[in-house]
Amino acid sequence: MSQTISVSHIKPNPGYVLVEPAKVDKKTASGIYLPDSHEEKPQHGTVLAVGAASMVDGAKVECPVKVKDAVIYKKWGGNEFQIGDVEYQFLKFEDILAVVA
Repeated sequence: MSQTISVSHIKPNPGYVLVEPAKVDKKTASGIYLPDSHEEKPQHGTVLAVGAASMVDGAKVECPVKVKDAVIYKKWGGNEFQIGDVEYQFLKFEDILAVVA
């Protein structure tokens, strides 16, 4: 029995957020298309879901962002996964560097 996963049904574990990275432009300003191997890894995206507060050294750490926030995060932070043609990332709270106002 095959089951389709929907992003709306994913709830991150405590201490994590689910982010959809921004789309990377595959075409340069001069009109040249870049192959996937030259694609820069995005460092910003939109929060789709947030996990509960986590415990760090006995202290409760609340999530610093909310759903639909635009965020900037560490370049090599997170765990990537794909549903269909769309890539997503699970990021730890501490991997989020800023909220875009």
